[in-house]
Amino acid sequence: MKKIIIVMLLISKNYASSQKKPEDFGYRQLSFKFQDDKVDLIVISKKGEEKIPKPLFFFCQGSLPRPVVIYDEKGLFGVLPFDESPLLSCYHIIIVDKPGVPIIANANDLAPDFRYLKDFKKELPPKAYTDRNYLDYYVFRNNFILKQLYRERWVDKTELAVAGHSEGSSVAAKMASLNPKITKLIYSGGNPFGRIATLLEQSGNANEMLEYWKEVVQNENIINYEGGDTYKATYSFSMPQREHLIPLKIPVLITYGTEDPAAGYNDLFQIEVIRERKKNFKFIRYEGLEHNFFSPDAKGNSNQDTNWDVVARDWLTWLNNQ
Repeated sequence: MKKIIIVMLLISKNYASSQKKPEDFGYRQLSFKFQDDKVDLIVISKKGEEKIPKPLFFFCQGSLPRPVVIYDEKGLFGVLPFDESPLLSCYHIIIVDKPGVPIIANANDLAPDFRYLKDFKKELPPKAYTDRNYLDYYVFRNNFILKQLYRERWVDKTELAVAGHSEGSSVAAKMASLNPKITKLIYSGGNPFGRIATLLEQSGNANEMLEYWKEVVQNENIINYEGGDTYKATYSFSMPQREHLIPLKIPVLITYGTEDPAAGYNDLFQIEVIRERKKNFKFIRYEGLEHNFFSPDAKGNSNQDTNWDVVARDWLTWLNNQ
């Protein structure tokens, strides 16, 4: 019995030593309690300047239940879709985890698209994620986290930049409409007229999509556990963010690729912004690029060359000129 126990302890110790933490990759991990949830986030800082007061650059993730930090036996995958190094001279970067999803995971334990699933066969994410995957949860959680971070000495409170791409753009926009501490907003790859407008644009059958939208509206608070977006998620992210964007008085940067299905809606929104004589908005259209700033080939397939670093440099240039 004694030998068996020793073997079990050795196995447990080896297993524990194989688990990575954000700190292993140079990130700080912080945890807070929001409502009844433990919320984890990482702070990315320039090496040696972790305690130097700098403004925050708060990045809102896109859709899918992905861990923030993903690695494999070869090393770390990019935490952000771009090289964050240029931003670190000016900011501490904050990324909050998805509810019910670990903040760090080995890529070999994840489903395609780096999704964290509890049921691989049915492709179901954790129930905790599905229950909380809707717009207002992210908005109020994130603004709560910002309030807690503002108590830290390493946070310069004279500026607060919030950015979101894809689904995260909706989160960022509504956060800015409610949080007066946010001084700059980057709205990227979103649709100011809501997710359903993009789905309709992508649909090969408009009548079928409109019937689906009727079903969503009739069940706007229903959380259906079938994988994919719930009625509640689709409804909440289909609320037009133009209603929150237009009244903003802070500087707003809107970036999108012209081959994004939502590009026409962003063009339309720019028409509205001009008509409203709003001077605090800047639009950057990336000609020939799709939703994630790839260049599609003649068949519409994305190649492997992302232009995210170009986009991020444009973000930083804009931030520095406000």
